[in-house]
Amino acid sequence: MEFGFTTAAYVVAAVLFILSLGGLSGQESAKRAVWYGIVGMGLAVFATLIGPGAGLWWLSVILIAAGGMIGYQLASKVEMTQMPELVAGMHALVGLAAVFVGYNAHFELGNVMSMSPDGTLPLSKELAVGLDGFAALLAKKEGVEINILRVEASLGIWIGAVTFTGSVIAYGKLSGKVTSNATKLPGGHLLNATAAAVSVLCLIWYLSSGAILPLVILTIAALFIGYHLIMGIGGADMPVVVSMLNSYSGWAAAAIGFSLGNDLLIVVGALVGSSGAILSYIMCKAMNRSFVSVILGGFGGTAGPQMEVEGEQIAIDAEGVATSLEEADSVIIIPGYGMAVAQAQQNVAELTRRLRAKGKEVRFAIHPVAGRLPGHMNVLLAEAKVPYDIVMEMDEINDDFPTTDVAIVIGSNDIVNPAAQDDPNSPIAGMPVLECWKAKQVFVSKRGQGTGYSGIENPLFFKENTRMFYGDAKQSLDSLLNLIS
Repeated sequence: MEFGFTTAAYVVAAVLFILSLGGLSGQESAKRAVWYGIVGMGLAVFATLIGPGAGLWWLSVILIAAGGMIGYQLASKVEMTQMPELVAGMHALVGLAAVFVGYNAHFELGNVMSMSPDGTLPLSKELAVGLDGFAALLAKKEGVEINILRVEASLGIWIGAVTFTGSVIAYGKLSGKVTSNATKLPGGHLLNATAAAVSVLCLIWYLSSGAILPLVILTIAALFIGYHLIMGIGGADMPVVVSMLNSYSGWAAAAIGFSLGNDLLIVVGALVGSSGAILSYIMCKAMNRSFVSVILGGFGGTAGPQMEVEGEQIAIDAEGVATSLEEADSVIIIPGYGMAVAQAQQNVAELTRRLRAKGKEVRFAIHPVAGRLPGHMNVLLAEAKVPYDIVMEMDEINDDFPTTDVAIVIGSNDIVNPAAQDDPNSPIAGMPVLECWKAKQVFVSKRGQGTGYSGIENPLFFKENTRMFYGDAKQSLDSLLNLIS
């Protein structure tokens, strides 16, 4: 009966997770989709706690409660600007959990095999008396099945270790604690290839011996690969890295699901892994990147000296921006990470309402990798209650810039950088960008004259039709709103 309930609960949870993923594809359905995921996870945890093989029930409850409290505290204190770092941190925990589960499977297999006089499986019914849960499952395995389990555990450990160190480095880059430049050790990709070859050899060694030493060496090699892969990726490409690590964490979960014989973990891991991979592919296409090079950590650097930028940045005050907006008929607003840092989304929404009340056409242009997390800008604008129908994707709105009176860039750099089209040596060369410089006037809200997170100079700021609206985005928009009634 317990097994039947657990199976049924897992099926319902899997359906809820699928509905959750499907609902996240639209802003209007996203909130409901999140609740699907919450209910599905709650049901899955409950069914696992009371299912067959459940043990140390009170310890499990205590750990779940402690984890929930820590998670609640972290989520309550994290600003929207820190969401990418939080997501990277969560991926690191998933990877670390996969490593621990893989090692636990190895130790449990050794314990069960030690119960046999000749150290082989399967155990006889007499020897298997008293075993339950995962141990009982192991007791029934034969030679080929044991090797399959070892492969599954090794894959879980390897992918988990890569995800762990990769996510830690991604967190460091996103939080500014690690350089955002693409950095590789001497030897570059050869080091990654060597570590991968060592991993394969260790897997063969582990399958033939069952010893823990090859598993430890494999783990160390995977930890290095995760570190070196993400260090080799530049800051401009971090949104893709976050999505890629999300996929890795999903495959790690699926691998440990196979090890534990947990169907729901396999399904959820596959959903997360495949959706993360698809999202990474979409984002790579939006950035004109090779999906394979993303996986291998082989992008984010320059191929030669970058093009020199000539001219000067010309500043403008709030009065000048207000005058141009009063005369404009069409306005396109391009939000970026700077808007998130300044928490200026409410001011942007208020400016939008006032301009639309005057009969002006106002729309938003969203680049697929705006911010440092997929969908970052969409979430901020939804929070500020900006109408969904005026929030446009890059492909929908890029052709409209030549007929637009005013383009307002708020805290964006790389996604509006014409060097992507004009400079083959730029780190973002070939990346599709929002061609806002084709508008009649461009106003850029920016703190100062720095190059921003990625360290790439932007020729847009020096163009004749561009004016720099310096200052904190929220304070700048406050002064602008005082002039637009």
